[in-house]
Amino acid sequence: MLALNIGSQSEDWRARLLSNFAGTPFIIDDHHMASVEGFIQGIKYPEDHPNRARAFASDGYEAKRYGFKWSLVKIQKTSLAGRSMLGKVQRQTKFVWWNGVAIPYGSAEHHALIERATREKFNQNPEATEALLATGTLTITHDLGRPESPHTSLPAAIFCDILTKIRQEAAGS
Repeated sequence: MLALNIGSQSEDWRARLLSNFAGTPFIIDDHHMASVEGFIQGIKYPEDHPNRARAFASDGYEAKRYGFKWSLVKIQKTSLAGRSMLGKVQRQTKFVWWNGVAIPYGSAEHHALIERATREKFNQNPEATEALLATGTLTITHDLGRPESPHTSLPAAIFCDILTKIRQEAAGS
């Protein structure tokens, strides 16, 4: 099976441009995004949170870090010696927010929203569509070389299915 592994660190220009980390600005529902990754991380924040706009304006690892910032919550705890100290605990994301609606995290509706954003990336960035079409009939994969987190926003299989579907549609037009 001939495949192309999508990733921002790939040596292949197509894989880098197809990555959600790529700086491929687009507009969705009148919101400006710097990247799909910025969109994915930004919708984790409630609509009035200042980090939401910051995530939307970022790409690459900077965008990914906003997801980590949302997931780690500072808490006050007491040490074994009885002193108060600041700690962090993992927050379980239960919803993403879009256009005033709380959408269950990891649901089909959540993944459909990410697919909409991904489609806008390709609709508004011809060079990204060219990169996608340049993959021809290669199987699109997304293997980071480590086990995928069960809490990931976009499982690799769904991500690859989205790209494959968009490629088939673009090739048919």
